[in-house]
Amino acid sequence: MSKLLVEKSGPLVGRIRIKGAKNSVLKLMAASILADDPCTIESVPELLDVEVMIQLLEALGLKVDYNREAEMIKVIPAETLTCEAPYEIIQKMRASFLVMGPLLAKKKIAKVSMPGGCDIGARPIDLHLKGFQALGAEVTLGHGYIEAKTETGLVGAEIYLDFPSVGATENIMMAATMAKGQTVIQNAAKEPEIVDLANFLNEMGANVRGAGTDTIRVNGVDKLNGARHQTIPDRIIAATYMVAAALTKGDITIENVVSSHVKPVTAKLKEVGAIIEDGDDFIRVRGVDALKAVDLTTLPYPGFPTDAQAQFMVLLAVSEGTSVITETVFENRFRHVAEINRMGANIKIEGHSAVIQGVKGLQGTQVKATDLRAGAALVLAGLVAEGVTEVDEIYHIDRGYPQIERDLMALGAKITRVDK
Repeated sequence: MSKLLVEKSGPLVGRIRIKGAKNSVLKLMAASILADDPCTIESVPELLDVEVMIQLLEALGLKVDYNREAEMIKVIPAETLTCEAPYEIIQKMRASFLVMGPLLAKKKIAKVSMPGGCDIGARPIDLHLKGFQALGAEVTLGHGYIEAKTETGLVGAEIYLDFPSVGATENIMMAATMAKGQTVIQNAAKEPEIVDLANFLNEMGANVRGAGTDTIRVNGVDKLNGARHQTIPDRIIAATYMVAAALTKGDITIENVVSSHVKPVTAKLKEVGAIIEDGDDFIRVRGVDALKAVDLTTLPYPGFPTDAQAQFMVLLAVSEGTSVITETVFENRFRHVAEINRMGANIKIEGHSAVIQGVKGLQGTQVKATDLRAGAALVLAGLVAEGVTEVDEIYHIDRGYPQIERDLMALGAKITRVDK
């Protein structure tokens, strides 16, 4: 096990290139189950979650060649595809549940254990199951496993999601690619990662229209072929380093970023007082001496992303005035507040909101990452805190940030990974 030692670092300055999106590449890997031929996925970040998904695909019978240096994965179809995903892998990562839709479409049966992942609140899978049932699958639950099966194959249907769930949209969309007739997903999630998945499916020969809007139409096809696809840039990592620039009063140019994907973060950073320049594929963020308090509410895309909430909270913790963050996506996503307060912040929880009274500075101490994004936020806090901040349980961070200390050190941060 390792921990990160973070020292007050002064302004972060330089350029950083964003790698492929974790929240996209994992779904692309799951979608490769559908193909009759090999699939190649480019811009694959070296992450723990990617390693877990590789383990899962191999457990299902597929062969995976991962060229880490080239950031490329080749997924080769299984000679015999297994329909059961083992508990010991599924419980490590919630995104692994996304193999259920492809397995159901390909094998007409899928048996998957209840998913794990970060403990940030209830993320019910009932919408996934509701979609599978609407497509004609018989779903049974028991002994920690969920089984979905259909004797004659899935049949297209109209499906309304009570909440625009990203995972449910993706799982249903993949299951519907080979269903008979047309499937219409209403109140679908609109995240860029869903558009990326739809583009990959279409490159494989699927017929998916409307991704990125609240209505997605999928016309079923008989088979899907292999494809080569480049993953979109990770908008949450981009947002993290945008916040880092404003927080440290630095000057960071973030390359390989789609500016429209981080528009809500850009808007709030401008409100705080940061100076931002947008280019064709870059964003430059410059901090200022006095940061201003703002209020924000997390919402499904295109609203402010819940995955950037913790990072922004650190920024507001040292801004002048009182800010309010309202979390509407996950009810347990304020677990990092106690850790930030240990560093001298003044944050109080009131229901689904965090009231943040800005302080003049933070103090380094021992803290632990309570989830992936909270871990990144604590690292950011350490960059402006007096003394040394020890961030423990950083396996959470490694799930979503490829060697975060390397990226930050390149910008001038004082940060070291040490074995405990």
